[in-house]
Amino acid sequence: MFDSLKADYQLCEELGRGRFGVVHRCYSPLADDYFACKSIHKHSLSSDPADRSCLDTEPKILRLLAGCPNILHLHGVYEDDDYLHLVTDLCDGGDLYDRLSSGDRFSETDAASILKQLMVAIACCHRLGVAHRDIKPDNILFDSRGRLRLADFGSAELFGVSEMSGVVGTPYYVAPEVLMGKDYNEKVDVWSAGVILYIMLAGVPPFYGDGPAETFEAVLRGNLRFPTKIFRSVSPEAKDLLRKMICRDVSRRLSAEQVLRKYSISSYVFLII
Repeated sequence: MFDSLKADYQLCEELGRGRFGVVHRCYSPLADDYFACKSIHKHSLSSDPADRSCLDTEPKILRLLAGCPNILHLHGVYEDDDYLHLVTDLCDGGDLYDRLSSGDRFSETDAASILKQLMVAIACCHRLGVAHRDIKPDNILFDSRGRLRLADFGSAELFGVSEMSGVVGTPYYVAPEVLMGKDYNEKVDVWSAGVILYIMLAGVPPFYGDGPAETFEAVLRGNLRFPTKIFRSVSPEAKDLLRKMICRDVSRRLSAEQVLRKYSISSYVFLII
């Protein structure tokens, strides 16, 4: 199957390396364009069924989401005994983690622009019955034109028949109901997106500790604060949106569609409609 991949794409330089695989730039002579090839080494996966299920989950979910705006597009799947190769859009504009790593705060206009694209992606996922469950800056990519692409659906799950369960996600961004071991719904993605908005505006996460355990405890307490020194220049509308996205009461937490409808972020400002 690797020969089939090489027949369709020419592998170029390495773009990144993760725990289970590597990403290369690749070129398609047929399309006369560049893409990204994510190669997952099957034998590097642990015996944990959750790790193994990622091999099936990600391509299945990406096929389901084909055509959704601001979602990483899957162009091809190649598999052999050793590797799973996923050919996707090339996102050579970096990721949101890179943009946040300096600790600088985003202007409200820039934060709203990114949130708009992210919520469009999340809303499309939810309409099709998909919860991402691991929304974090590392999984928010940008192409060469600066357009956002939500990526890494290995932890995603279909919902609708029953609520989801299982602890998945990343300490700073995971919703409290996930940590409590309860069933939960797709609004866990809205919580995570709200945390990302907070970090863009504040330069620091709303909940943190010296390690994962302390961070989880802070998330469970959910004591959302807006320090005056940091949030002095942030609009009341933006803070109101944060309260409604990072809301412990899931029944009162906004859905992705409600975020898009209630706030005029399409014009890149947080105005209540």
